[in-house]
Amino acid sequence: MKALLKVKIVILGIGLLVSCSEKQDFTQFDDLSITPTLETSIFFVKVQESLINRAVNLNFFTQDFNFDAFEADFFADRVLEGTISYELQNTTSKPIQIELQFLDGNDFLLDTEIFIMDAAPTALLTREVAYGNSGESLDFLRNTSKVRLNASNFGDNSSVSGISGAAVELRSSAQFMLRLK
Repeated sequence: MKALLKVKIVILGIGLLVSCSEKQDFTQFDDLSITPTLETSIFFVKVQESLINRAVNLNFFTQDFNFDAFEADFFADRVLEGTISYELQNTTSKPIQIELQFLDGNDFLLDTEIFIMDAAPTALLTREVAYGNSGESLDFLRNTSKVRLNASNFGDNSSVSGISGAAVELRSSAQFMLRLK
């Protein structure tokens, strides 16, 4: 009886191995495509109206931001496309202009984005700039090492907005799709 039980277990085990096993196809890895989308904040700038009123000339704010997004070859070689999103809000009593200059390591101008807004009340200005197959060349970003922000006041230096905490705010973020495999 024990011998018959052992034979049944062996036959059942062989049947399971034969019926559930399939030849493995390891070439499927060659067809695999991994393309995650990464998102990050780039910068946030807020300038109060009182500081704008203290400026003695048209330009009330200038700042250089280090931009090393494509410094690593791993990223630069694998990026497929991306979008940089900007949001600009002006609650001051002044019409303003924001200019973003994308510069290479030698301060050579590669690209420019200009935003013009009337004095408050205005709606939130949003802009998305696509890079890659659906937009601007990725080479603009691959070669950018610095972003220069210039903000100009096209109004006066004495008026004050009726909005509490009046300021100019610029926010930006980016999304990039990479091919990892």
